[in-house]
Amino acid sequence: MGVVGARLVDAGDRLAQLHQASTNFDTTGAIWQIPVHKPAEVICLNDVAPYNMVFDDDHQLRGLIDIDTASPGPRVWDLGYMAYRLVPLTQLEDTGAGVLSMAARRHRLRQLCRSYASAGNQTDVSARDVLHTIITRLEDLAAFTARRAAAGADHVAGHVQPYLADARWIGQHLDDL
Repeated sequence: MGVVGARLVDAGDRLAQLHQASTNFDTTGAIWQIPVHKPAEVICLNDVAPYNMVFDDDHQLRGLIDIDTASPGPRVWDLGYMAYRLVPLTQLEDTGAGVLSMAARRHRLRQLCRSYASAGNQTDVSARDVLHTIITRLEDLAAFTARRAAAGADHVAGHVQPYLADARWIGQHLDDL
C-alpha cells in the first residue's frame, strides 16, 4: 500500500475511533457554532481535511486539529467531507501527478469506507450513501458560507460557487464513482 492508501486507512480508522468515543457524550445544553445535523449519532468535526491533520515524518496520521466547528451529526456527514477532501472528489483536483481517473477515485473512496467501517465495528459503509451525503453536505456548506459572507466574512465568499460546482459534478458522476 502506498502513502496515499496508508493515509486513507489511517484517516478512516482515526475518524471511526473518534466517532465511537463520542457516542455517549452528554450534549444537553451545549451550544455549537455549526448546526446539529440529524440523526445526531456522534460528534462530527465538520472539517476533517488534510489541512486539519497532523502527520509525522513517516506519513502516519498523529492527530486531528481545528475542531472549533464540531457539532453532533450523523457519522456519514463527517466521513463524506473527509472523502471529498482526501480522495479527492472535486472536479478540478490536480494531485501534482495529474488529475485522478474515476477508477482511482472509486478505489480510494471504497478503501476509505472499508477502513472506517472496520475500525468502527460497522458492517458496511456504502460509498453510494457517502456520495449522496457529500452532495447534501456541499450544498449545506455553500449556504452556510454564503450566510457568513453576507454577514461580513468577505474572505469566504469565493468558496460558495466551487462547493456548488463540486456538488453538481459528483451528482453527474455518481455511476462512475
